[in-house]
This record gives sequence, structure tokens and C-alpha cells, in this order.
Amino acid sequence: MSQFENALPTGGPAKPTQKASVSLSITARERALLPLTFLWCFLAEDTILWAWPHGLGIFASVLGWYGLLGLALGRRAFSGRNHLLLLGMNLALGASFAIGSNLYFRLWNFLALLLLLPLHALSLAGCCRLPWWRLGMLGERFLLLIWGLFSHLGAAWAALAPPKEHRSRRLGAAAAGVVTAALLLAVLIPVLSSADALFAAATSSLRTFVASHLNETLWKIVLALAALPFIFSLLYALAHPTPLKATQSKAFSADPMAPVLVLAALDALYLIFLSVQSAGLFGGAEYLASQGLSYAQWARSGFFQMTGVTVVNLTVLLAALAVSRGGGRLWTALRVLGALLILESFLLLASAAWRMGLYIGAYGLSFKRFLTGWGMVMMALFFLCALWKLHRPERYFLRRAVPIALCGWLVLNCIPMDHLVAKDQVDRYLDGESTTLSVYYLANALSYDTLSQLERLDQSAPAWTYEADDLYAPIGETLADVIAQRRAAAQADCSDWRSWSLSAYLAGGGA
Repeated sequence: MSQFENALPTGGPAKPTQKASVSLSITARERALLPLTFLWCFLAEDTILWAWPHGLGIFASVLGWYGLLGLALGRRAFSGRNHLLLLGMNLALGASFAIGSNLYFRLWNFLALLLLLPLHALSLAGCCRLPWWRLGMLGERFLLLIWGLFSHLGAAWAALAPPKEHRSRRLGAAAAGVVTAALLLAVLIPVLSSADALFAAATSSLRTFVASHLNETLWKIVLALAALPFIFSLLYALAHPTPLKATQSKAFSADPMAPVLVLAALDALYLIFLSVQSAGLFGGAEYLASQGLSYAQWARSGFFQMTGVTVVNLTVLLAALAVSRGGGRLWTALRVLGALLILESFLLLASAAWRMGLYIGAYGLSFKRFLTGWGMVMMALFFLCALWKLHRPERYFLRRAVPIALCGWLVLNCIPMDHLVAKDQVDRYLDGESTTLSVYYLANALSYDTLSQLERLDQSAPAWTYEADDLYAPIGETLADVIAQRRAAAQADCSDWRSWSLSAYLAGGGA
């Protein structure tokens, strides 16, 4: 025997390493979680796809989701101050569907829930490496979400199968027999009904019931079953988190010369702009007339643009702080220029707010103008966070800005905006400050909360007589007809619990 043969192990040559198969450990709690997950999938897709407008059904879906998380994660689902605050935020957003009826807020809150619910669930699992106030956490959470949805697709089948000690050899055969028999019956009963009139008469009520009820229900069951493996895979991944491998990445930093030049250019531009603004403000109508402008034309415009400019300023400032290398005179100059840019941005916001006040005084309140005013307040708060970031560059801007943004959005949802807009417009019309009123905008574009204010007007008058532009207003339709149509729509919303909302309930007369 050669020396090479003696070097071999007694068991023979080494075999290539096989990739170990991932075994799924299914607990009794997870077996109970599977049918509840199916019910939640059925509820969610039934509400989202078959019940418009979205109402109480969305709130029930949010509550059901947190019920699943509580069963999958146990106490982890309701621990930690930050997690509890985000839980309250998501529940409040879900409850907004059961309270208000503004279609814009329903859309925005639905998109917010699509973002916040997965972020919250992944944070609860404990497998995230980056904290929530790091911008890079969005990419990390997205990858974890995709991994959770697709990594354990067999978990649903593993939870469905009974434990080995209770497993029967006939289980698979019985399941196959039931499915095959159901398919054959679905095909043969219509065929036999067409072949024999007496059999058709005997089964007519059954076929009518199936055609009117089970067809749609069957589609809902199929969609819920299609979503079940993915949702259960995510819940299983959250209950059995796989910690991410920490990767050492060197933070990017560059010479602050370029950011300093950019901030200096912006500061100089806004100094010139604000100087021109001051000339118009203190020069009065005579100075503006010499420039070929009327005071009203100058004062009642530009608030949208100036609000948008402050968004650019905040983005540039945060980017400059993020990429610049700390220390040295240039870093000090960058912080000074940044503070000056924040001061100028505050002045721009003040000018935009003043112009907005003049515009609302002349033309009244509207949904978009209300949102713009809220945006100005939020931008001022964000610039205060940026000022704090300038003072403490090692701190994270999002750690202060994100809670402020979420709280500000909740406050906005709590304000009866549509009611206030309608009240302002109707008051101006009744007081003679305005000769027209956008009846169709108030009644159809906004929520049901505007109807109580429209009822203060002459109900017998044709609706088009209120409009400034009556090209698209139906001739002969009175204001009472418009309000009656909206109240009928509110009653239709309340006829289905999934689309029910308090706003629709009150507008429909409590029906």
C-alpha cells in the first residue's frame, strides 16, 4: 500500500460537503397561527379589493395584523417605548379610516400604513442592525422584508401537516380525494342540469346560490390562499429572526470646500432675494407701481414656490453636513453658512406665510391652501431640527425629525379640515365677500363633512348659479339634489361595515 493510500481516512475519500437543509421547527402556537393568518389574508384582500371606499375594514385589518404579531412574537410585540409609540401611530392611522371620509387622506394614510407596518414588524423581530433614525435602515428593512416573505414558503405547509406522531398515511389521499371530488361536482352538475330538465329544476336554487354568492367568495378564497404562504413566511421569519452579519463600512467624507462654496452661493442669492422683498414690503404700492406691478399681484403670489425652495435648502444643508469632513476652518465656515441658510429659510417661510394669509383673505380657504400652511409649520420645525444638527453634528437629524413628522401628520388628521374649508367658503358667500361658491368642489371633491355647511344656503336654487364656471354643471340640478346625492352615497358606504365611517354615518342621517 502506497503512502498516498495510507494517508486516506479509514472511511474512504472525503465527499463533497452537502448544503444542510433548513428544517422548520413548527410549534403548537404557529399551528394555531396558520388559520388565523388565512382569515387575516381573506379580510385584508376582501377589504382592499372589494370594499371601496376604505373604511372600518382597514382598521379591522390593522388590528388583526397586530393580533397576528402578538401571537407570533409574544411579549416582544408590545415592549419598548419607541415600539409602543409607533404602535399607537399605526392604530391611529387605521382608526382614521373609520372616522373620516376624505379620499385624499384615505390614500395617503393607506400608503403610510404600507410603509410603517412592515417597518414596525421588522424592528420588533430584533434582527435589524441599523436603528430607525439612520436613513440606510430603509434599504436594510426592505431586504429583510423580501427575505421574510420568500425565505420560508414551506412553513405554511409544515404548519398544516400534523406532527409526525399523529400523522396518518391516509391524510394525503383523503385531501386529494376531497379536492378531486369537488372539482368533478363543479363540472358535472351543470352538465347534468343541461341534459335533464327535471334535474335542472331540482338543482336550480343550488346553482343560483352558487352563481350569486360562491363565485366571488371563491375568488376571495383563492387570493387569500395565494397570499397565505408569503404572509406566514414573514411571520415565521419574524418569530425566528436571523441576525444580520455586521459589515464594516467606512463612512464617506470629503473635503468641505465644495459644500462651503454651494452654501455660500445660496446664502448670497437669498440675501439678494430678501433685499428685493424688503424693498417691495417697505416701499409700498408706489414703489411697486414704478416697477409695473400692483400690490395685490405681488403680495398674493409665490407662497408655493417659496415653500418649495425651503425644501431644497434643507436637503442641500443636510447633504453638506453628511459628506463634509469635520474639523478645521472650512468645517467652521460650513456650520456658519449653514446657520445663515437656516435663518434665511425662516425668513422665506415667514414671507410665504404672510403672502398665504393675504391670499386666503382675498379668496378664502381651500384644501390645498390649508395643506400648504401645515407644510410651512412642519418645515419650520424641521429647520429647528437642522439647527440642532448644526450644534451637535454627531447626532442624527431623523431622530428628531421623524417623530415630529409623524406627530404632525396625526394632528393634521385630527383637524376637521373639510368642515373648516366649507364653513369659510359659505361664510364668505353669505357675507357678500365672494359672489361665487364652488358647490361641486365642496360636495364631491371633499368629504361628507362639508354637507352641513352647504345646507345653510338656499336649497331650491340651481347649483350651477353658485359656480364661477358653469360649463360642466348639470342644468336644472338644484343644490338640494347635490346634497341628496351625497347623502345617498354616504348611506351606501354605511351599508357595508368594511366601508363604514363615522363621517358617512353622520352625513347619512345615522342610517
